[in-house]
Amino acid sequence: MPILSDCHLHTAHSGDSQAPMEEMIIKGIDLGLKTMCFTEHHDIDYPDSPDGPGSMFLLNTDSYLYELLALREKYADRIRILFGVELGLTAEAFRPVSVYAKSYEFDFIIGSSHIVHGKDPYYPSYYEGRSEEAAYREYFESVLENVKKFSNWDVYGHLDYVVRYGPNKDKEYTYEKYKDILDEILVQIIEKGKGIEINTGGLKSGLKELNPATAILKRYKELGGEIITVGSDAHAPANISAHFDKAYDVLKECGFQYYTIFEKRTPEFIKL
Repeated sequence: MPILSDCHLHTAHSGDSQAPMEEMIIKGIDLGLKTMCFTEHHDIDYPDSPDGPGSMFLLNTDSYLYELLALREKYADRIRILFGVELGLTAEAFRPVSVYAKSYEFDFIIGSSHIVHGKDPYYPSYYEGRSEEAAYREYFESVLENVKKFSNWDVYGHLDYVVRYGPNKDKEYTYEKYKDILDEILVQIIEKGKGIEINTGGLKSGLKELNPATAILKRYKELGGEIITVGSDAHAPANISAHFDKAYDVLKECGFQYYTIFEKRTPEFIKL
C-alpha cells in the first residue's frame, strides 16, 4: 500500500460511530500505517433529525483528547497518532465555530459542509420538491460561502459530499455541470493557502469515483493546488485505508507528486 497515512478517521467519540479508538489504532498498525489522524465530528448547529436530537454531533473534546493522548503514548513506538477534528462549517454558526477552532491545539482541522440551511443532504427531505441539480447547486453555493467566511481550517473535506446521497448519486453528476461554482471554490481555497482532501469513503456509498471526482482534482492541480490529504472517512476498523490504492492511482493520474499530513497545523509533504 503506497499511502501509509489515514487522515480522516472517526471513533465512538463521533455521533455516528461505535468504534473504540484503541481497536482503530491496532487495525491501523496491522495495516502498516505510519500515521493516523483522528478527526471526530463536531457540528455545532446540527438540526434535529429522524435519528435523534441535534446534539448527536457535538463532540466532548476533553474526553476525546484525554483518550487520544493516553493511546498516543501507549503506541508511540509503533505509530504516529494525531489530534484532529472534522468541523462542520455553516455561516449561521460562524461565531461559535470560530471560537471552538481556537480552543484546542489541534494538529489538523478538516472543514466540512454537512448542513445546508438547516438540512443535512444525508436525508431525502433535502432533495424533495426540486431537481437533483438544484439541490447539488445549493450545496456547492453553501461550500463557497463557508470557504469565503471561515479561515481556521486546513483542508476542505469531501468537497462533493452531497453526491453520496442524491437520488441518483453521481450517475448524472459531472464537474462540467457545476464548473462555474466549483472553480470559484477551488480558487478561493488556493488563494487562502488551504487544501482539499481526497476521501475514499464515497465508494462505500456506491459512488463511481472518490470524493471529490477526478475531474475536480485535476482542475485543482491545474489551478495551482498542491495541498491534498488522504482519508478513508472510516467509522469502523474494517474501513481504515480502504481504497487507498485507487486514491494513489487517481492522485498520480492528476499529476500530484506528494500528499500531505498536518501536525501542529503545519503541512508535511510525503512523496507518492
